[in-house]
Amino acid sequence: MNEVLPNTAREAAPFPARDRNWHPAADTPGYKSTVLRAPKKALIAFESTLSEKTGPAFGHNMLGELDNDLIHNYAKAGESAIGERIVVHGRVLDEMGRPVPDVLVEYWQANAGGRYRHKKETYLAPLDPNFGGFGRSITDKEGYYFFHTIKPGPYPWPNGVNDWRPAHIHFSLFGSGFAQRLITQMYFEGDPMIPKCPIVNTISDARAIDQLTAALDWANTIPMDSLAYKFDIVLRGRRSTFFENRPEGN
Repeated sequence: MNEVLPNTAREAAPFPARDRNWHPAADTPGYKSTVLRAPKKALIAFESTLSEKTGPAFGHNMLGELDNDLIHNYAKAGESAIGERIVVHGRVLDEMGRPVPDVLVEYWQANAGGRYRHKKETYLAPLDPNFGGFGRSITDKEGYYFFHTIKPGPYPWPNGVNDWRPAHIHFSLFGSGFAQRLITQMYFEGDPMIPKCPIVNTISDARAIDQLTAALDWANTIPMDSLAYKFDIVLRGRRSTFFENRPEGN
């Protein structure tokens, strides 16, 4: 029997006003790269093009069986990635707290030693031959996603004399087109390196930093296997997750 849809009007409400203090300034000298990247003139908004609205498709229905298992999706048969095994899970929500289904969630990260599998990587930490550092999921009807991975290590970066990035995982969220892509990153509860990071310190509101910090979720740990961290992503509104490709608010 086909599901009967409720014949009631959806909640009608304007988008909450954006809180510009929630997102950091584009030009932040402590984060050296922003000096060259930040716009020097007032921003101009353009209407979306037809191609942005209608495509391309991103392969939402082409996920592999191990796409959300970074411990094994790059490993040789019978082997697995090295490091502290974790589960990362959460929900993608709109500004009213409602789940957003069918979102393509991509994630990438350094290995347990803090090194990326990238040809321009300069950090001397060893590569893990069984860890590729990339995966993807699709949110279900409740906006839920999850993946298995190893906890990434911190790493140095050439911003200041002795700057290090705290352990983090990058996220990219896609709707149905390029204009609906949002990028953010997740930190880990209790990491003492978070307040020392120049990128984190571009965010002036401590609550916004807290929202980028995944909480240890003891109830969803896998005994004798993996710790769990919970990371919800809010797409817009006054308290949306900070998205680095839309720092002015999405």
